[in-house]
Amino acid sequence: MTRRRMLRSVVAIAAVTASVLLLGATATPGPVPDDPSDPVRASEYWLDGARIREAWQTTRGAGVTIAVIDTGIGIVPATFGDAVVGGTDVSGAGTPDGRTPLGAIDGNHGSWVASLAAGRGAPDGTGMIGVAPEANLLSISVGFGSAAAVPFTEQVAKGMRWAVDNGADVINLSFTTNTLDWDESWDDAFLYAFDHDVVVVVAAGNRGSGTSIIGAPATIPGVLTVGGVDQTGTASVEASTQGITIGISAPSEGLLGMSADGKLARWNGTSGAAPIVAGIAALIRSAHPDIKAIDVINRIIKTAIPVDGAEKPSDPLYGYGLVDAAAAIDANLPAVETNPMGDLAEWVRLFRRAEAEPQTEAPVTPVEIPPLPDADAPTEPGSPLLPSADSLRYGTLPLVALTVPGILIALGVTAAARRIRSARSLRAPKP
Repeated sequence: MTRRRMLRSVVAIAAVTASVLLLGATATPGPVPDDPSDPVRASEYWLDGARIREAWQTTRGAGVTIAVIDTGIGIVPATFGDAVVGGTDVSGAGTPDGRTPLGAIDGNHGSWVASLAAGRGAPDGTGMIGVAPEANLLSISVGFGSAAAVPFTEQVAKGMRWAVDNGADVINLSFTTNTLDWDESWDDAFLYAFDHDVVVVVAAGNRGSGTSIIGAPATIPGVLTVGGVDQTGTASVEASTQGITIGISAPSEGLLGMSADGKLARWNGTSGAAPIVAGIAALIRSAHPDIKAIDVINRIIKTAIPVDGAEKPSDPLYGYGLVDAAAAIDANLPAVETNPMGDLAEWVRLFRRAEAEPQTEAPVTPVEIPPLPDADAPTEPGSPLLPSADSLRYGTLPLVALTVPGILIALGVTAAARRIRSARSLRAPKP
């Protein structure tokens, strides 16, 4: 058992013991304060649609830590209270605790994400509440574009490692790069998380923001990529996208989020669908303290609500279906040996260029070549006007051999011609 799982087990046992002491006859958590007349709470339709309220009868996420790598979780006591147990800034532009919102446009993004994952809600049952209202949060602030002095790929790699080293059980990444590929530094960072048994939940991206197909980190093998649906469970046109790595779908339209200034905001996007699933992952890890990260993912996708007309087993719009929190917690599923969303280590082995290993040189056996014959002894230099042996052999003798027969033939032809003329002159009549 890893140190992280031991800690979850201790916290879970403490929570059960406290329930027994408070309730006497049962260890089942009491009902979460929930005012049905509160318009904010009533607007959180996903609490019933994804059966999160039912899951609360078993657990509320105690003992589990969700790291939110985003633009920073604002200091909003009513929503986050003691939820944020640590943080850091990896952008070079934020504060050391990671709580200062970064970016003029995206400054509230991290707070919205965190409130959906683990917002506390008011004690009287009003106001926004997160999926895992007893889970802890880590705030890791990153900057997008000009809001950072550090390259974005470097920020993410550093943020992933910091989250793992500071006790994250679940990491939420609600952003996309709009490209299928990712920087090689992310290989080691994500493998570090997987090797330390952390569930990594990633947003698929939105068409409305220019993402027509999923991009990294949603394309990294092993992450749980979340697509978005509307209130009816239909794939969202603007607030989602498509791709073969989508594993699960969750609400991405008509969402609520607590801004860094404490004001409630309505927003859309898989940036909100991802923390809903991250919160459900926290509920599963709280209910099953010894469960592995790969089994958390397997529970979520194997208990998903099927979508009529979707491709089986996985659809490029819906993944395995709509997330079901209660089923994911209660299902009796065997443990798996591999991550159902892929193996990053194997991908790296196949597609990254490995460092070249030094090649062993084969021994070279010298070939013996027979010695060349001795060169002819040099001849004494003579007069160029006198014939040499070579000139006689290759010049004079062949010339004589060809010339003498030619002369004899010519003489014979000449003599024959004379005899013919003489014979003709004797036969010719005299005048």
